[in-house]
Amino acid sequence: MPLESYKGKALDVLSQIGAEIGDIIEIEKEKVRVKGILMPSYSKDDDIVVVKMDNGYNVGVSVENASVKLVEKRGLGKPLTGKGDNRKGEVKIISTGGTIVSKVEYETGAVRPALTTEEIVQFLPEINEIAKVSSEILFSILSENMTPENWVKIAESVKKAFDEGSLGVIVAHGTDTMAYTASALAFSFKGLQGPVVLVGSQRSSDRPSSDSPINLLSSVILAKSAPFGEVVVNMHGESSDTYTLAHRGVKVRKMHTSRRDAFQSINDRPLAKVFWREREVKLLRSDFFPKREESVLDSKFDNRVFLLKYYPGMDPSIVEYLVEEKDVRGIIIEGTGLGHTSTQFLEEFRKASREGAFLGMTSQCLFGRVNMNVYTTGRLLQQAGVVPLEDMLPEVALVKLMWVLAHEDDVDKVRSLMLTNMAGEINYRHSVDFYPRWNYE
Repeated sequence: MPLESYKGKALDVLSQIGAEIGDIIEIEKEKVRVKGILMPSYSKDDDIVVVKMDNGYNVGVSVENASVKLVEKRGLGKPLTGKGDNRKGEVKIISTGGTIVSKVEYETGAVRPALTTEEIVQFLPEINEIAKVSSEILFSILSENMTPENWVKIAESVKKAFDEGSLGVIVAHGTDTMAYTASALAFSFKGLQGPVVLVGSQRSSDRPSSDSPINLLSSVILAKSAPFGEVVVNMHGESSDTYTLAHRGVKVRKMHTSRRDAFQSINDRPLAKVFWREREVKLLRSDFFPKREESVLDSKFDNRVFLLKYYPGMDPSIVEYLVEEKDVRGIIIEGTGLGHTSTQFLEEFRKASREGAFLGMTSQCLFGRVNMNVYTTGRLLQQAGVVPLEDMLPEVALVKLMWVLAHEDDVDKVRSLMLTNMAGEINYRHSVDFYPRWNYE
């Protein structure tokens, strides 16, 4: 690949040694040696060369008063070993946008969706050791702009990839609403021929501390070799770079704004650990959905739903407004504790239920399950038509309700489907290790 992203002093030095993006170079400066893969640079400084080291990190080094030499010609798109492509599985990468396909605009400090999937693969020539990868740019949007219409298009692209022979599919996605998309894909498929791996990053691809390379590399490993046929979110499993965790798509949540291990399984265990250096997938449980001979797609969503987070003093009339004025067909309630709101909501819930709206209760606690039989308020809410939704996460219940309402009009059948465990979104048995215990020693 040409040195188009370089300029000035850095371009001169790299041109003199005949280096191209993807080659192995070594920089020695002030008795410190940095060796690795030459990467594209998006620095505003014209003396900076970016190198990917063996630990997966990118580092920018000034070539001013430095010795730079070419160690090995590799270029991009070439295998790092002499083994042929006949041993490689096909993995499809579908790019939808987000930080994993973004770069920092150094003039403003903003993160912009800018890198194509091909450019991301160029950051990781190691991928060629693992699988034969193809890519598709479906759209390039930040995840906060994702809609149910986008979910349908992603699902159709996943289906097409499996129909064309892919062993696994990776969906590059922004992290903020990744759990919503993962849930939508999980409910859209009644059986999958292989893993569907949603992957993102907390830090853009061109930052030295980016988690993009390891997340993407481990996702290729997972998509090619994991034995399950279901939707997972694969992200850093700890703040360092030892492994990633593959979380079931309907039991995962982003639990931190910026940490690289922000994604955690809730009321469940992850499906697998991926050790990217060893190219190993370690299963953490055996109750996964197996691969099927055919990927059956049924992707329809009705977005006339609402996620209602209860708070003390909330005006109950919002329920009437949603049902009567906004034609909302279903409300997922984030209640307190075991599944409560103020008893002032009882009459509004009764009216909404009589109008045919579905009312489902989840908990703001996230961990644990709703139990509306313990206290009087819970029992009264059930009598008013509110349905306790076990241990479903609020956003998972919301996406599931969108899918159910697109397939059923009868409120009793809607209720039955919402209480049916379709994709592992309900866990009937909880273990003590599901709950994180913070250590303050």
